[in-house]
Amino acid sequence: MMKLLRALVVATLVIASPLQVLADEGGVLVNGQVTKVNPDTGKLTIKHDAIPNLDMDAMTMVFKAGDGVNVGDVKPGDKVRFHAEKINGQITVTKVEKVK
Repeated sequence: MMKLLRALVVATLVIASPLQVLADEGGVLVNGQVTKVNPDTGKLTIKHDAIPNLDMDAMTMVFKAGDGVNVGDVKPGDKVRFHAEKINGQITVTKVEKVK
């Protein structure tokens, strides 16, 4: 019985680990609304829901735009879904898409 239990635990870990990596890489998208865009500094101000991967409550804050994120693709008032991560000590938007 213990061998079966160990085998199930190992199988679960083997299957779950790649899924967790995919979730971390793709990231959970959070709902928000752009309130300000600053193309000169590459920053976006977003009023957003809680960001689970950063253990952050809902608020309005300024985010650095990461590589591959064009701040010119959004404007104040746009509803968006985005992913943010802490990169080099700075909270950075790594993906943003407009909500239609």
